[in-house]
Amino acid sequence: MIMAQKDYSQLAKAIVAGVGGKGNIDSLIHCITRLRFYLKDESLVQTETIKALDGVISVQQSSGQYQVVIGNQVTAVYDAVIAEIGVEFADEELTSETVAQTTKQQNLTPWGHVKAGFSQLLGVITGAMSPIVGMLAASGILKGVLAILTMPQLGEIVSPKSEIFIVVNAIGDGVFYFLPVLVGFTAAKKLKGDPVMTAVVGAILVHPSLVAMNGKSLLTMGSLNFPMVNYTYSIFPMILAAWLVARLTKWVKSWLPGYLQIIFTPLIVITITAAITLYLTGPIITWLSTGLAFGIQWLLLKSGWLSGLLIGGFYQVLVIFGLHWGILPLLANDIAATGHSYLNAILSTTMVAQGAAVLAVAIKTRKTELKELSFGGAISAFCGVTEPAIYGVNLKFKRVFISGLLGSAAGGFVSGLLHGNMFGFAGSWIGFASFLDPKNPSDLSNLWVFLIASTVATVVPFIVTYVWGYNDQMQAGDGLAKPKKPGTVK
Repeated sequence: MIMAQKDYSQLAKAIVAGVGGKGNIDSLIHCITRLRFYLKDESLVQTETIKALDGVISVQQSSGQYQVVIGNQVTAVYDAVIAEIGVEFADEELTSETVAQTTKQQNLTPWGHVKAGFSQLLGVITGAMSPIVGMLAASGILKGVLAILTMPQLGEIVSPKSEIFIVVNAIGDGVFYFLPVLVGFTAAKKLKGDPVMTAVVGAILVHPSLVAMNGKSLLTMGSLNFPMVNYTYSIFPMILAAWLVARLTKWVKSWLPGYLQIIFTPLIVITITAAITLYLTGPIITWLSTGLAFGIQWLLLKSGWLSGLLIGGFYQVLVIFGLHWGILPLLANDIAATGHSYLNAILSTTMVAQGAAVLAVAIKTRKTELKELSFGGAISAFCGVTEPAIYGVNLKFKRVFISGLLGSAAGGFVSGLLHGNMFGFAGSWIGFASFLDPKNPSDLSNLWVFLIASTVATVVPFIVTYVWGYNDQMQAGDGLAKPKKPGTVK
């Protein structure tokens, strides 16, 4: 049931109070299902109080964030929270000013600094990727559909040489091609730098004249050669570039007269950052990223069914703790560097499996509210978003979640055994088009692997859940269901 608007304001006030009040908040973002708070002191948070709120599914602490799982109404709740605490917490520049005035210095041990630094790095990566994930998935689906329309088996409905193909392909490829611009913008916001200047650096990296120089030498100094690499589809070089822009901007403004800053700050910062990225950090990070991508591909090809079984069986456990966001940059880098991803093909089955498990609950239960919630969770999971299914139903009944894990292990086993490969970002049943190679749409081998693995990932958890995982006499498991308010009866 959708909450009325007045309920969001009350929920927002309760959440803000639960996280320690407005004064304990650095900034706030949200993803598809979660409010993601960056807090000054997590010891002030009243987690159990927040969990008990109507409208809150669960709470997680991960990647430097305090995450409140809301579900499908997250956007409306986010707006209500921003209305409660002030728009400055949604504007990174104003947030930076607020944090500078109120944040207390923490006395950390050396190991504490290492942990804090790693947490901040994860926070930057997830903060940079979260706003882009939906666009990557949508673009992947569009490119997959275009591949279907150009299949010779269907009579080549759309010719690869036609104007409509060129236009639609550009629409589908634009997000990937200009990924450095988007990542630079979002990473700069997270690092409290200048998003526009960082986006300009990203635009420089993908300038057609530089892209055409891919593989050629930019500079030779003795025995040292500085080659030009292709930055389209790249992610990690721009994370460091965003950090450089933020630091250089502060440095330049510290000595440059105010009346010169509007022109010469961008000139100095963009020139230095672009030069460092092109000649030094960019090639190094690109080589490391490419090596990481090919290393993952090699490992999955060599281990095959074993990797599929293990990854398929345990990936959704990462989702419980919000740790799956750390995998997304690896997936994007995988596809950017190689054009495909064996890992994503395995992960696709995990979404299908949790959806099938909750679908079995929807069909078996006679409880109206649970039936509606379960059908909604199943549809969401089959569209690639598993949190509503996991937090809404599956984790409340431990066997349902375990049934989903068994199904995803079986589906991952099949995908790994048959070397299922994916050419896009969108997974689950809705992502079927991502299993068609845009460069060779007549090759249906990966589509068949997808259909077989996804069918296994649907049938196994559905049967296990229906027979063993759920019945209407079961109660929600302790510590997994959202706590009831005192005096309420389910």
